[in-house]
Amino acid sequence: MRLSPRRLELPYRWNGVGGEVRVEVGANDDPATYGCEEIARGFPYCRATIHPPACGYGEMLGWIQVVDTDEDRPGFRVDLFEPLGEAGHPFGFFGFSPTLFDLPHTYLEDWNFHAHTFLCGLGGRLLEMRKEARAILGFSWGFSKRGSEIEYLEPAVLGPEAWDGHRECLYGRFPRWSFAAGFHQDPLGP
Repeated sequence: MRLSPRRLELPYRWNGVGGEVRVEVGANDDPATYGCEEIARGFPYCRATIHPPACGYGEMLGWIQVVDTDEDRPGFRVDLFEPLGEAGHPFGFFGFSPTLFDLPHTYLEDWNFHAHTFLCGLGGRLLEMRKEARAILGFSWGFSKRGSEIEYLEPAVLGPEAWDGHRECLYGRFPRWSFAAGFHQDPLGP
């Protein structure tokens, strides 16, 4: 059965600029298109895009994702995308209007994957180099695999309490960074 893409639209405001995150969770029906091996067929992908595109430094943003899976110890852990080696920051994707893309898959017969994904900005002035992540918004997504059956979790809005609940995990992995409590609209405000 082919999954029709599930969509979620989340308005936000950061550094005086309004925008929208468009989340799409759908079935991987063509692994080659997504750069995956055949084993990934049928697993869900998640793509989150930012609209409109950024036009300057004040709109540099990043995605922080934490996941809870059956492979690891119970509880959430930071999920990084590090194709160039270990990163010294908590962002899986960072830049001007960064797109988040994830397509987890496994050979395991039974597997649960639950993600909490947050769009974040940097705290402080542009060249201050303050290592502070400020969450702007969040959403959850994931799936449960039992044999060949995969049940998708609908993308859903997360509140600031979800971000706050992951700050200890983030500090544990990135002790030189700070993670401001709650959701924010500005790099300098409270």
